[in-house]
Amino acid sequence: MQDELAPESEGRRKRQIGFAETELEQSGIRLELGAPVTGSAAADDHVIVGFGDGTVRFFKPNQAPITVQAHNGAVLCVASDQNDALTGGDDGRLLRISPNGVITEVANFGTKWVDCVASKDGLVACSSSRQVHVWADGKSNAITFEHVSTVGGLAINNGGNLLAATHFGGVTVRKRGGRGWKESKFEWKGSHGPVTFSPDGVYVVTAMQERALHGWRLRDNGHFQMAGYPAKIKSFAWVGDTPYLATSGADEAICWPFDGKDGPMGRAPVSVAHNRRTFATAVQALQGKPKVLAGFRDGAVLMAELDETKEPVPIRGSTGIEVTAMTISTDGTHIFVGDAKGNVLWGALSAGQLS
Repeated sequence: MQDELAPESEGRRKRQIGFAETELEQSGIRLELGAPVTGSAAADDHVIVGFGDGTVRFFKPNQAPITVQAHNGAVLCVASDQNDALTGGDDGRLLRISPNGVITEVANFGTKWVDCVASKDGLVACSSSRQVHVWADGKSNAITFEHVSTVGGLAINNGGNLLAATHFGGVTVRKRGGRGWKESKFEWKGSHGPVTFSPDGVYVVTAMQERALHGWRLRDNGHFQMAGYPAKIKSFAWVGDTPYLATSGADEAICWPFDGKDGPMGRAPVSVAHNRRTFATAVQALQGKPKVLAGFRDGAVLMAELDETKEPVPIRGSTGIEVTAMTISTDGTHIFVGDAKGNVLWGALSAGQLS
């Protein structure tokens, strides 16, 4: 089914004081969909979005989004696998959904939620409670790994030979080889959630419940803490060629340098996209550019260069509703923004924004 491209309501015009409505908002598609946006991911020619009412939508340029009623409950996690969507829900199901709406049930864990999903380079993984289930190279049977607590985050490195799963007390990294999987544990006291590998696979970094990042250098277990965040870190993204790890959790995007043999150890971050009103809840990279986008609790989205002397450019004005998901299309031309009440923006970035 396709969503009607209805004009904006009178209610949406009433904004909180902050950043004004932008040209991208005026030219883009805006919808009020009535259910919280719970996650989004970029695929080949579209962006996949999950909602709290169990629907999954495919946003493509120059057409209305396609809607699929997928889960009997909320969509809890979203990833892309080539052109398909991979979604997990509180109905205990892991689904593969094609852009034309064909649903395939990959796994069903009954009353146990599917909390996290990840896919890259032929590897698909999901977590349900303490277990991580892994499908490799298109095989229908999964390998299952057990952990000490509920898994808080999953990540796969570039190349698809490393899998990270966070839990209480740290992160477990498994390396795929000819003789199976080799396990390494990286420990740090506390609750660990979202996780990411550096683009070169040298580091693994987690976001903690304790409002800090913790990272490890895989080859020698050298580790580091990035603490002092005023809010929980809900999102991070790798930006630029250096690269920098941009994070939410403050009133600007905090971007840590990962070049050199010691990465961010002993170094200060670059802080950009400052919003004096509220904290960032989502960050996203502009592919191939040293630019970061930050979405905030007040609904604003700002684009900034990795240069503290330059002012950010508003992409979306302050709506008063928290940004819960934000994704740039694979070709870098379009942006999706979704919030906690189901308001979405889908629009084309201008040539100036992309330069």
